[in-house]
Amino acid sequence: MTDASEGIRVLKILESAEKSLADSAMHNRQAVRYRGVYIHESSFVDENVKIGAGTKIWHFSHILKNTKVGKNCVIAQNASIGPEVSIGNGCKIQNNVSIYKGVVLEDEVFCGPSCVFTNVYNPRAAIERKNEFKATVVKKGATIGANATIVCGVTIGAYAFIGAGAVVKNNVPAYAVVVGVPAKQIGWVCECGVSLKNVKKNKAVCGTCGKVYKISKKSLLKVKD
Repeated sequence: MTDASEGIRVLKILESAEKSLADSAMHNRQAVRYRGVYIHESSFVDENVKIGAGTKIWHFSHILKNTKVGKNCVIAQNASIGPEVSIGNGCKIQNNVSIYKGVVLEDEVFCGPSCVFTNVYNPRAAIERKNEFKATVVKKGATIGANATIVCGVTIGAYAFIGAGAVVKNNVPAYAVVVGVPAKQIGWVCECGVSLKNVKKNKAVCGTCGKVYKISKKSLLKVKD
């Protein structure tokens, strides 16, 4: 003998089973669509998205339409990327990062946890400014520290290092180290991520990997590995 309460419990179980099957089917379709890519079952990828082999997308992330993600990237938990964003090969995007339309990451860019990109300089909730998006480009090998904010319309040079919590409002030279609010340059960094401290006659040698650099007042040029 059963009663109405038992019937409701059965219906709830059936609804849960149906939802689980639907979620599993969606995940299977994503797996077929992106061979060689790992997409966690809690994440979602829109249509017209390209993802390179070897990329891993972890829990609760969303890749929006017309976005391109390169090979061997790692996209961590709770990331939102797109629409119409370009991510290069070998990038690492940590937890809680949103990358909006107008942002371009070249190869091997590191985005630290909860770092922030914007795409409108003077947003208002009541005024739509989608036609005013400003492009932001992060060049190869650059690092953006945790909780840093990148105000739209800037270029971050190759292998530059943005300190944790910095607010970047201007272009950052290649290999520069910037910190603070607003961000200011405090030095130079090697491609391996170690600060260049031993500077003599406008030349610096990395104490870790041995790369040699020529330094001027506003730029740094790698001379040899």
